[in-house]
Amino acid sequence: MARQTADQLAKKQRNISISEFFEKNKHILGFSTTTRALLTTVKEGVDNALDACEDAQILPDIFVKINEVEGEKDEYAITISDNGPGIVRKQIPKVYGKLLYGSRFHAMKQTRGQQGIGISAAVLYGQLTTGQPTIIESKTGEDMPAYRIKLTIDSATNSPRVMNKEVILMERPHGTMFTIILKGKYVKNKKQSILQYMSSTAIVNPHARFTFIEPDGTNNYFDRVTDELPLETREIKPHPKGVEIGSFMKMAKKTSSYKLTSFLVNDFSRISYTTARKICKEAGVEESSRPTYLSLEKIKKLLDAIDKTSIMAPPTDCLSPIGPELMKKGLSKEIDAKFVFTVSRPPSVFSGTPFQVEAGLVYGGDIPVDSRIGILRFANRVPLLYQSGNCIITKAIENIDWRPYHLEQRGGKGKPIGPAVVLVHVASVNIPFTSEAKVAISNVDEMSKEIELAVRECARQMRSNIKRNKKLKKTEKKFDLIQEVLPEIARKSAEIIEKPMPPIGKVISKIMTVITVEDNIEHLKDTTSSMGKWVSRSHISVNNYTTANKSIDILVKIPKGQVTNVEPAPVKNDGDVLVWEISDLPPAGSTHLKFELSGLDKGDHKQNEILYMGTRSYVIGAKKLHI
Repeated sequence: MARQTADQLAKKQRNISISEFFEKNKHILGFSTTTRALLTTVKEGVDNALDACEDAQILPDIFVKINEVEGEKDEYAITISDNGPGIVRKQIPKVYGKLLYGSRFHAMKQTRGQQGIGISAAVLYGQLTTGQPTIIESKTGEDMPAYRIKLTIDSATNSPRVMNKEVILMERPHGTMFTIILKGKYVKNKKQSILQYMSSTAIVNPHARFTFIEPDGTNNYFDRVTDELPLETREIKPHPKGVEIGSFMKMAKKTSSYKLTSFLVNDFSRISYTTARKICKEAGVEESSRPTYLSLEKIKKLLDAIDKTSIMAPPTDCLSPIGPELMKKGLSKEIDAKFVFTVSRPPSVFSGTPFQVEAGLVYGGDIPVDSRIGILRFANRVPLLYQSGNCIITKAIENIDWRPYHLEQRGGKGKPIGPAVVLVHVASVNIPFTSEAKVAISNVDEMSKEIELAVRECARQMRSNIKRNKKLKKTEKKFDLIQEVLPEIARKSAEIIEKPMPPIGKVISKIMTVITVEDNIEHLKDTTSSMGKWVSRSHISVNNYTTANKSIDILVKIPKGQVTNVEPAPVKNDGDVLVWEISDLPPAGSTHLKFELSGLDKGDHKQNEILYMGTRSYVIGAKKLHI
């Protein structure tokens, strides 16, 4: 009886195609709801377009359009086009019609897409929910023909089924466009909406231009704020620290090196011949051993020896961080806040994998005061909009005690309350996602520590700014009160004793005993620009509320832009910093510094970084420059 049952069970067993698996488990890839299905499809298409453009060193120009399918309930056509290098005709069916097919899975460098699942999974989902094929158009050069291919996926064999292919005309000299029809639900103006995704993507991809047309026809335009492409990443070899025994065995079997030392040097990063010999000696394994024939025992000894050997951290030119200045420009463009603080941490390593954390914090402006702070999560320049509570970024932020940074937080844990938004970007050759849907990052101790350090650094900048502004406001209030009361006292006293009213400027200075620096920026549209550029006018007042003449040097770090109409003439103007030397400013005296920045995008210049030197007096409104 048992034998018969075993025979019957054996007849039912068969290979499972990866496409069939995801047909029944589409939630794993981010297609769990009709709302998420639309967002995931847009995300995968935009990710592919950005990666392709950057690989070809082309400034991305990406168009996204969502239409309701006429006569069908909850069916949408998603069209995404780019100006990238295009896709070779023979590869189009495999890229869009075969899961786990791609060029980035084995590449040890920072990319958005890695698994070769995303866009083909969207094709499969559209096919499952509407029965409609996907249409792809691609052109690889100005003098090359453009092709249109209509296809579906044969889920039993995980292979594309081409229904039609033809040569067409395409206006763009090169690029790709596809249209997928799928079941979905479009939501507008919500935190996890496609519009939010596009806005967030624009923040961390300031070199890209996006056009997004919603189903109701609303046209959303996100212009680029820089013409500089991200740093081109280079592929690296695996780092020996953290390599698992199975991976080591696989590499040893496939290597073309005949000697163990050559294998260690040629197949791993940061191992020299001197280091390789040291590892072999520590492990007690012959240097001339053939890697292909290494026993399990010898491999274990080699890995133990590697752990005991001091080896340089892996190279970081495989990473492409955004950078503090471009993060600041991206945040200023998309979020109306008064202050922006950004930082890029030095590269670090987990399990032999290089990664880098960047953070930004915006404060004030139109951000609600009585709501919990916003958290913007990114991995390799891609927004993470779901499963925030399961993500190491959220956990690291919530574990910080925000009360010393002037944000309300009960118990010193959890998401604080205040007018702030925190951005965290993690760049790595291998992001440790919690699932194939790539919506949250797993708990990695080294990464958690770096995230906390980056966010704390931004928080310290915010705290200093808040304290400086509070002191300035307190001083202004005190000054306004003194200016209102003292003249009245002086006038009444003069009337009583029948004498002229005495000057009271020096009396006011004796009471105040500080120098204040006040910064005001006015934003105006540039009427001479046809590109919708802006001009910012900065007016800096330096006030001497002390009892003696004061000399002080004022330095203003300026963002990129054309500096004009500087008054008075500074002693230094090199495009990066303006320096004024103010000599013998009398008690109760003030001086005014002015300059304009032109050629800006809206929100580019929200605050000046003002420093001072040359005085021992207490200064409010500027930071002391330490030399």
